Amino acid sequence: MKIRSQEDFWTGAMFIGFGVLAIALSSDYPMGSARSMGPGYFPTYLGILIIVLGAALAGRAFWVDGEGIGAWGWRPLLWLSAAFAAFGLLIEGAGFVLALLALIVASSLAGRDTRPLELLILVALLITGSVVLFVYGLELPYRLFPWS
Repeated sequence: MKIRSQEDFWTGAMFIGFGVLAIALSSDYPMGSARSMGPGYFPTYLGILIIVLGAALAGRAFWVDGEGIGAWGWRPLLWLSAAFAAFGLLIEGAGFVLALLALIVASSLAGRDTRPLELLILVALLITGSVVLFVYGLELPYRLFPWS
C-alpha cells in the first residue's frame, strides 16, 4: 500500500501522538467510573477518541489522493506563537481585557486578509463574550484591567 495523501497521514500521526500523550499524562490520576468520574477519566477517554480520529485520518491517506504538503506557513506559526505568549505574559499584569486584545490582534496578523473594521468588530465581540462568560458567568478571578 502506498500513502496517497501525505497531509492526511501526518495529521493522523499527529493526532495519534497527542492522544497517546493525553493518556500518558493522565495515567497517574484516579479514573473513577462513568457515574463518579475522577480527574483521569476525561483526559483518558478524550485521548482514546483522538487516537481513533487519528487512525481514521491516517487510514484515509491510503485511499484518497491529496495535494501534498506545501511549504511551511511561517507567518501564522510566528504570529500565533507570539499571540499565545503575549496573552500568557499579560494576563497577570495588564488584566484580562488587554491580554485578550493583544491575543486577538496578534492572531489576526497571522492571516493576510484582515480588514480593520472586521478586526474591530471581532475584538468587541470576543472581549465582551469572554468577559461575560469567564468573569461574570463562571466567576473566574481575573482582573479586567491593570488598575482594577
